[in-house]
Amino acid sequence: MKRSEINAIMREADAFIRGRGFYLPPFAYWAPQEWAAKGGEVREIVDNGLGWDITDFGSGKFDQCGLFLFTIRNGHPHNWQTLQGKLYAEKIMLVGVDQVTPMHFHWSKSEDIINRGGGKLVVQLYNSTPDEKLANTDVTVSTDGVSRVVKAGDTVVLSPGESITLPSRLYHAFWGAESRVMVGEVSMVNDDKTDNRFYEPVGRFPQIEEDEPPLHLLVTDYARTYKP
Repeated sequence: MKRSEINAIMREADAFIRGRGFYLPPFAYWAPQEWAAKGGEVREIVDNGLGWDITDFGSGKFDQCGLFLFTIRNGHPHNWQTLQGKLYAEKIMLVGVDQVTPMHFHWSKSEDIINRGGGKLVVQLYNSTPDEKLANTDVTVSTDGVSRVVKAGDTVVLSPGESITLPSRLYHAFWGAESRVMVGEVSMVNDDKTDNRFYEPVGRFPQIEEDEPPLHLLVTDYARTYKP
């Protein structure tokens, strides 16, 4: 992805989110030069991957296969060893019409995916086999506390206000329908480095062509810019 494309997505996404009455935290708007002046006080943001996350999954076609995410809060995976600190995470995501997030599961994380407004969110589901293939068995899931059963590969459609609970090792892909969707995610600690199992190999983070300076840093920019 070009940095100019990422900057444009940031601007437009922020306007869309504000238009739905939701607001990002102050660190979302720090300029790169502000980041360069930060010290140890922002280690939680860096170590836990808070902030802007925009990916085309290596497709080169963000509008067709891509996702906008902003991680608002998150703990560190090590917290589960001590049961201290944040054991949870929260994200806001934007999903376009027919913009697919590819089929994947998480080995450890369970999560609630919530339609926070806009169009409808379509979630396709498969159980996983012991060797991490797609199972042909019925899937039992909870939607807002109500248990329901769908056939392998079928979809659950979430209207605004509705949610689905996705346990670990449950394959899922999703996309928007009718109009763009603002999606919330509330989960256990999120670890994008080691806890994503995509059914087909993809690039979780994009390769970036630096055709203009960054508007705001992506989570993948921190290591290069933040030098405490």
